[in-house]
Amino acid sequence: MGMLDKLFGGKKDYPPLPTGDEAHARIDMVKGPLEDLAHRISDNMEVVPSEQEAFVFLGKPPKRFGIAWIHDGKVSGLKELADENKLSPIDVGKIISNLGEAYEHASDSPRFSLDVGGKQAVVIPSKGLEQDVRRIISNAIH
Repeated sequence: MGMLDKLFGGKKDYPPLPTGDEAHARIDMVKGPLEDLAHRISDNMEVVPSEQEAFVFLGKPPKRFGIAWIHDGKVSGLKELADENKLSPIDVGKIISNLGEAYEHASDSPRFSLDVGGKQAVVIPSKGLEQDVRRIISNAIH
């Protein structure tokens, strides 16, 4: 994202995600729930594909965002994570802060565009970001 984009909130155009790409195949595995999520929200979506799941940054990371993850055919978010694991608001705040930092560390990772349920999404096929998000969530619940 260029300096002017950051200053004026412009939206960057990314090249389309190649059809034969591993990230495309991973997204296809969670396509149904991902499309359902796209239809329910109005925020921007940035998808980090993983082997059996996908992490989705919603809104405007790294500052104002939420996160959802698609696993086992369903969509979960921070509210479910907090409820299921009895996390305090302070714990949730730490998760959000750590996720924002992980997102910033991956700022140089290639990004692509993909139509998801009629909505333009950004795909970040970054192993490092995927591992960081997984670690942050895992550390929060253990």
